Amino acid sequence: MTGFYRDGYCRTGPEDGGNHAVAGVLTKEFLDFSASRGNNLRSIGLEPGCKWCLCTARWKEAMEAAKGTGDPVVPKVFLHATHESALDNGITMDALKKYAAEPEAAGGGGSLERKAPISPGTKGGIAKETH
Repeated sequence: MTGFYRDGYCRTGPEDGGNHAVAGVLTKEFLDFSASRGNNLRSIGLEPGCKWCLCTARWKEAMEAAKGTGDPVVPKVFLHATHESALDNGITMDALKKYAAEPEAAGGGGSLERKAPISPGTKGGIAKETH
């Protein structure tokens, strides 16, 4: 189950030093990038296509390392499930919208909410809690 509190939500609190607020879909390139920095997400069973609450700093680091908007090292973001605290930790709304997952990108994005669950094992479509 995803989320710092393992409840399926990308909510954060004072105990979450990594601010796991960015709801994204993992790519092979991001998994490689994260592993190269000491956090092997594959070791907990994650694979490309899984939806996960990402550490704000790691997502931002991947964005800064990207060679362009289409670089798959940056996971696409589910705006409706990304916690607003990501905005307090160095990520702008413009950056989140730039990497918004379809269909959110086409609709101009959405508001950041605290209550939209995501499931690490689902692929495509709107992220929903299944565990």
